[in-house]
Amino acid sequence: MTVTLPATVTFRRAVPADFPEVRRITRDAYLRAGHFAADHPYMSVLEDVEHRTEHAQVWVAESAGKVVAAVTLTFSGEPYSEIARDGELEFRMLAVDPDHQGGGVGRAVVREIMEHARQLPGIDSISLTSATFMERAHGLYRSLGFRRAPERDWYVPGEDVLLWVFTLKLAG
Repeated sequence: MTVTLPATVTFRRAVPADFPEVRRITRDAYLRAGHFAADHPYMSVLEDVEHRTEHAQVWVAESAGKVVAAVTLTFSGEPYSEIARDGELEFRMLAVDPDHQGGGVGRAVVREIMEHARQLPGIDSISLTSATFMERAHGLYRSLGFRRAPERDWYVPGEDVLLWVFTLKLAG
């Protein structure tokens, strides 16, 4: 499935030719935002696009023939799911190329995830986890109707990092 988004952005499943750009965009977005140091163990998880595509769905946003964003979609019980419950689509690792941030690409990707979820049988909500310090992302999620689910918040194992859970109930 390929969908054209506003601002000439296309949302589609990643193919192997996209993997180097997905890796670069994800690494650059997380590092430039100051979320993690380059040697943080989570960076190797973010950069292992091949493993993600074997155990989850990796989607990209493309503009003018160039990948400008990537996100991972997963479901309850799957290896990349951290919080999804039955009936939920979970998205993770949303990253927009720093050179394309601020132009609505992230918003367009989340909107497309919402539309995609509405088409999936048995899916009635979307969930995601976001670190407390990812304030810019929180504003985006809230503006699109996501609500905090503090009863589902959790800490990264072995670290003092609280992760907030956001959910969106899909309208019938």
